[in-house]
Amino acid sequence: MTRPLSVLFLCTHNSARSVLAEALLNHLGGGRFIGHSAGSTPRANGRPNPLALQTLQDAGIAIEGLHSKSWDVFIGPDAPPIDLVITVCGNAEQACPMFPGAPATAHWGYDDPSAGDASDPIKRIAFGQTLQLLRRRLDAFVNLPDDALQPEVLQQSARALSTI
Repeated sequence: MTRPLSVLFLCTHNSARSVLAEALLNHLGGGRFIGHSAGSTPRANGRPNPLALQTLQDAGIAIEGLHSKSWDVFIGPDAPPIDLVITVCGNAEQACPMFPGAPATAHWGYDDPSAGDASDPIKRIAFGQTLQLLRRRLDAFVNLPDDALQPEVLQQSARALSTI
């Protein structure tokens, strides 16, 4: 590709898993990839879960510019081009809209680290574990050979990573 591969991560509220994935891909991508994230019903205040932001900071990953936004941002006429859409929660997978350009799709499901009534220290552990699971897949993704990232095989390549 002549431009970086653009990946959109989707989750219902765009406040935890998808934000972690966006920031991590931008961190690992070395300019070859651009991560975005969005949700079907983003947080009203536009701010990601504070534990997600803290987890990223603790891992040395930049959080500037991260905010919860609707996936409608990626559907309109001014939407940036998207090459791959990855849902990271089951709700987003079921309700995922059609995006311009018919990007490749994959589902990488993760448990919601913010779910439940656990204390913040327990949730911090869950956020850290989710970041590590994402890192394992995204490390493999960013290290795929160029031929595995071509439009005609990108979906197959991304879906194959859902098993690691």
